[in-house]
Amino acid sequence: MKQHFTSAISQSFGRFASKAHSKAFQKMINRTYVKAMGLDMSDFQSPESYPTLNALFTRKLNQPRQFSADPKDMISPCDSLITECGVIETNLALQIKGMRYSVDEVLGEHISSDSKQSIHDGMFVNFYLSPRDYHRYHAPLDMQVLRAVHIPGKLYPVNIPSLKKQVDLFIENERVVLECLSGEGRRFFLILVGALNVGEMEVSFEPRIRTNSSISLPSVYTYDALSLKKGDDFGCFRMGSTIVMLCEKDMVDFEVSTGQNVRFSQTIGRIKS
Repeated sequence: MKQHFTSAISQSFGRFASKAHSKAFQKMINRTYVKAMGLDMSDFQSPESYPTLNALFTRKLNQPRQFSADPKDMISPCDSLITECGVIETNLALQIKGMRYSVDEVLGEHISSDSKQSIHDGMFVNFYLSPRDYHRYHAPLDMQVLRAVHIPGKLYPVNIPSLKKQVDLFIENERVVLECLSGEGRRFFLILVGALNVGEMEVSFEPRIRTNSSISLPSVYTYDALSLKKGDDFGCFRMGSTIVMLCEKDMVDFEVSTGQNVRFSQTIGRIKS
């Protein structure tokens, strides 16, 4: 498959962002980025301490954030803007108001029809991480990961203007689909969606996944006993992007709404008994 121009742009920017420049120049790059994007660095090291722009993008928290210990409370997996949330109408969810897409198509051909069927009429939430946000993602609850599917694709921007004009953006873009089970055995999916500029998605428990690369065919990884505890850090975006969460019907009552800003560790819903 011929490389899409969005991937070429992202790879070029990625090379710049990964390079450690001279100390003075890197300090200027980092400070300029922080100021231009309006980053809140109060939970992190000083901007000049990061040796590359990518290191600044993927910064870790200085101190762990506290969250509810109640296993029924679901927390936000990231710092983000909720661009849409609501009910999956049979097989259709919202990319943004007025723009629907097929959840079966976004999950791809390597997720079984039974697994896809389980989330029909369920719930969805789209978490948009802007370039100013903390870029790491965390387990929203105690969970088992059954499968990871890397689906190569394009790297269109995923900001609000792009969501409004690019049909089937989540289906067109490169993504990593994680099929998961809650502690109660309820099925849900976390879909990491790539975006323009860098476009890399790190999945710490699966180093074989290499996004924004020359790989052109989907890769599937299955697990028998891979568990994550609520709050576990399992990777990062190298620049802003989106996480789509698709949940089985009657799994969770969400307590968030479209247009709301959320932070990792914030309770966003309650698992149903």
